[in-house]
Amino acid sequence: MSNPVAPVRDDPLFDLGWSAFFAEQLTSADEGLQPVRVAKIHRSRITAMSPTGSVEPVLPADIPISHFAVGDFVLVDPETLLVHRRLDRRSILQRRVTGTHVPQCAGANIDTLFIVTSCDADFNAARLERYLAVANQAGTEPVILLTKADLATDPDAFHRQAGALQRGLDVVIVNPKASEAALALAPWCARGQTVAVVGSSGVGKSTLVNTLVGSTAAAPQLTGAVREHDSKGRHTTTARSLHAIAGGGWVIDTPGIRSLQASDVADGLDRLFAEITERAPQCRFSDCTHAHEPQCAVQAGVIAGDIDPERLARWRKLKDENADNDRAETGWAGRSGGGRKKRR
Repeated sequence: MSNPVAPVRDDPLFDLGWSAFFAEQLTSADEGLQPVRVAKIHRSRITAMSPTGSVEPVLPADIPISHFAVGDFVLVDPETLLVHRRLDRRSILQRRVTGTHVPQCAGANIDTLFIVTSCDADFNAARLERYLAVANQAGTEPVILLTKADLATDPDAFHRQAGALQRGLDVVIVNPKASEAALALAPWCARGQTVAVVGSSGVGKSTLVNTLVGSTAAAPQLTGAVREHDSKGRHTTTARSLHAIAGGGWVIDTPGIRSLQASDVADGLDRLFAEITERAPQCRFSDCTHAHEPQCAVQAGVIAGDIDPERLARWRKLKDENADNDRAETGWAGRSGGGRKKRR
């Protein structure tokens, strides 16, 4: 086939999420190759979606399976299906789970990250902030989805708390089992768009994925029960996979996790805690910790009521954790010691 040079709405590749970002990466050496999108990664092979349906690309012996992520676009020979190369990613969702040192790739080329939590004991502002920092760093647009609102005495209170976590953050109350959920999320699930769903086990992630995908012979994800005493559920999604949304777009489900480490998310934290990072340059010292230094603009914001002291404490914890993990990755064990503060 001839190489697509630009995405057009009547091009089948557009439905897969193809855009100018990927088309501009093609060169004369790619003439005749077929772009396909990775839908699932197995132990030693991948399944991908082409404009004509599911295919099984053949991996070269010198390319490890870890080189690929669900959502990647790869170029294959249309006759042999041999993979020639993976295209650069427009966004990459990575997370570090507690107890590990290597970030796990949860998906690539994602437009919107649906962060699912429920209006019960699962709702945790600190954990949601971790997800938001990861989403910001990944280059995806985060949206918080609140489930189990029908069981809450005051669901609007959860909505207000979630909305206050980041400027301009969209928060949507949904019932994952109801068909209306697909309608409520339609603005982010348009044709050619890709969303990923993350959150703790038992909050309705897999149910939501099944609802978005629509009626099929077999549900794309299993669902499980939730323990009543702590609102936590068993892990029902064990692998990441890409599914077509009934009304258009694609959805990636991910295994539920309850702990998430901050790593390589400095820019994501800056956006998340904008009320802090915007005031920091006004502090007397350039390396102000915003804890006890004189003429600290951030502490002045706390006193004025413009900055929530609990938010400041969580910012400090995430910033320190991120710095520690970054140092661990580079093998540097040094710490920022005491010493004289630097005036601006």
